[in-house]
Amino acid sequence: MEMLLSRDEKKQYQLEQINDLVEQNSGLVKTSEIEALGVDYRRVLSFVEEGYLIRVKNGYYTTKYFECTEDQWIYKLFGQDGILTMETALYVYGYLKDRPYKWSIAINKNTSKSRFNIDYPIVDPYYTEPEVMELGVTETDFAGGKMKIYTKERLICDFLKYQEKVDREDFKKGVWAYIMDEDKDVAKLMEFAKERKVLKKVQSMIGVWL
Repeated sequence: MEMLLSRDEKKQYQLEQINDLVEQNSGLVKTSEIEALGVDYRRVLSFVEEGYLIRVKNGYYTTKYFECTEDQWIYKLFGQDGILTMETALYVYGYLKDRPYKWSIAINKNTSKSRFNIDYPIVDPYYTEPEVMELGVTETDFAGGKMKIYTKERLICDFLKYQEKVDREDFKKGVWAYIMDEDKDVAKLMEFAKERKVLKKVQSMIGVWL
């Protein structure tokens, strides 16, 4: 069949095959799956250069790139084992008005680092000990599904623990929003403060307001 196709027709045929494959795989397709269609790697690279294919991360491509929002990509890539944390979680809780440019995701420290070698969206991984990772986890509606997120109390303790990594204005806004939150659980906050070894910080920085 392909012998009868012109160069442009063959190209169009291959792109249609790849697009169908992307549709079947919820937006992401592996290099090996494209090559299994008879498309060699040099052709894959040329499709990327010409804008027909988009490299999402090493070995993964899509043709539906701009039809997915950033949160949908986060859900696809990390929804199974990632936990929304830090500034991202503060934004989801409504503590920050503007969504941070990077996505903060807590992940098992034994996870392959290559998972975060992605061009888009920008992700800031928090590699976490397995026994600590599941402490204070709940779920939230996210990108049409459910994704893990830390409770507000665990989150504020982590915010204090990693204060040096956080933008100063975001830190102030986040902590103050928690102080003003009528649904906060101060007893839980103190429990997590002990677990996360930030009890003195909690008492000195926000205890007076609680």
